[in-house]
Amino acid sequence: MIFDVIPERFFGILASSNKRVYWECLEKMFGIMNNQLSFGVSREAVTDELVYYFDSNLSLEFEKEDSDDELTASDSREKANYMIRRLQECGWINIETNKSHEQIVNFYDYAVEVMKSLLSISKQEKVEYQGYIYVIYHLIVSETDQPGIALLQIYENTDKLVTGLKSLNSNIKKYIDELTKHSTVAEIMEALFEDYMINIIDKAYHRLLTSDNVAKFRPEIIDRLLRKQNDEAYIQAAVRDLAEVREESEDEAREEVYDILSNIMDALNHLDDILTEIYKKSTQYQKAAVNRAKFLLSSSEDVKGQLKDMLVYLNTQINRDSLDLNSIYEFEFIDSMIRLYSSAFLDESSLYTPLQGKKEFEPEEMKELVIDEEMRLLKRLKMEEKLAKVMSIDVITKYVDSILQDKKVMRASEFPIATQEDFIKLIYIRLYGQRKRMRYRVDVKEVVSVNGYRFRDFEIWRV
Repeated sequence: MIFDVIPERFFGILASSNKRVYWECLEKMFGIMNNQLSFGVSREAVTDELVYYFDSNLSLEFEKEDSDDELTASDSREKANYMIRRLQECGWINIETNKSHEQIVNFYDYAVEVMKSLLSISKQEKVEYQGYIYVIYHLIVSETDQPGIALLQIYENTDKLVTGLKSLNSNIKKYIDELTKHSTVAEIMEALFEDYMINIIDKAYHRLLTSDNVAKFRPEIIDRLLRKQNDEAYIQAAVRDLAEVREESEDEAREEVYDILSNIMDALNHLDDILTEIYKKSTQYQKAAVNRAKFLLSSSEDVKGQLKDMLVYLNTQINRDSLDLNSIYEFEFIDSMIRLYSSAFLDESSLYTPLQGKKEFEPEEMKELVIDEEMRLLKRLKMEEKLAKVMSIDVITKYVDSILQDKKVMRASEFPIATQEDFIKLIYIRLYGQRKRMRYRVDVKEVVSVNGYRFRDFEIWRV
């Protein structure tokens, strides 16, 4: 059980009122220890680092906590010593005295793992899929005297690869859920191009389709794993390694070797399912963002436009008053927005019509329908005009070709941006530029402002 290893009060400091101070002190301590031969350094060095931290934040004050050792002093050194005692009480560090009677502050092994994970989360580090794939591939093709150890490394990197892809899949769902929180076009475009495109598409998903594409290595990896699975000499050598490392019998190790080989191949074979799900969610998010932006940009006097204005106003009032959407409220201002009129005029449709009994069917003569060619042509022209306005891949690709002409590259800011439709075309160029088999690609640059439209500029390269 986890609490058989981690002390009960371990996470208490990160849930207290002083959590930010504790975390910053942990970062400082971990930083100076990370450069040593071990996660341990003299208490005096730790104290000096924390004193410097508190001196640099003179206005920083601890809030009172329910602890046996409550801080009351304002001196930076006393604060530093209190911090060390508190972290020791909660099981983050231990203090030992060496032969020179010098006190050494050490992070516990479990605290080191927790700190590495928390620092990775706080820095929002992205998974480098290419690294995992290369490691798996090179471990598979290389010859080694310890095949069991190599097999464990292959399994570990495969698990990290799959876990990273699943995490990416979950993160896209988070972006979709948060899209409804944005109430303006600027917020939606910033979430799409500044956050989602940079952190999800450019840093992770785009590499999966290009440099990190597992399809380049997977066939050979699976083929070699199948050969190893049927190679008794390899199996026996791997069994000996695992039996020694795991301190278990050879029968148990043999079963584990076969399980690991099967699990690796199964995980690699199912990567396409995860990638397909990622593609669907990514496309769904981009469509949802663009549709929401187009909805907010549209404004007309018809029923659709008026309903949109009413919903936007209602959403503004709900957000302003921080109302719970799961509750029922009575909004007085709705009465002035919606007007229903009653009519006292009586006509035939107002009266009850009794059911008629069965009547004898009398077929009517079918008249030959003469199609009005002029009306047909008019409807066809309207349909073609409507289809021409659809921002499909073909339409956007032809538009890019017409602007680029014989040029190899142009910036989006150099494209014509005179109307709202021109700006919407730029949005679709940016979105479609991430897809495979496009005749152009995009390279994101700095933020620019053109004719009142502010956006992150990007280069459009002909492929």
